[in-house]
Amino acid sequence: MRIVVSNKAGQPIYQQIEDQIKTAILSGDLAAGTLLPSIRQLARDLQISVITTTRAYHDLEEQGFVTNVQGKGSYVLGQDSALVREHALRDIEQYLGQALDAAALAKIPPAELHTMLDTLIAAEGGTDVHE
Repeated sequence: MRIVVSNKAGQPIYQQIEDQIKTAILSGDLAAGTLLPSIRQLARDLQISVITTTRAYHDLEEQGFVTNVQGKGSYVLGQDSALVREHALRDIEQYLGQALDAAALAKIPPAELHTMLDTLIAAEGGTDVHE
């Protein structure tokens, strides 16, 4: 598993770690039962604080993505499809909320937001949102 963090990403490093591990789990790159690098090893590899990696692993455990086995390490948990969907919906709601806040500040009307979303979906090869 390869994790890349950046101080310039505009996102806390622990969040970057969480997001990359979640993505790997949800995409199937990290299968259930896979042992993650130890907190200390990951901190050493990324040249960051152990506190930062501890926060990322703790948050992943709270969200049900990993489990910590005392003295053995952190292991990937199997993902229930309903749980995966719920996490995705929560993330999407958060990002859409941020987009709505930015649109309100810029006084962009809802019709233009709909057009932007339709355009983004079409560009990604998705289907029309009105289907």
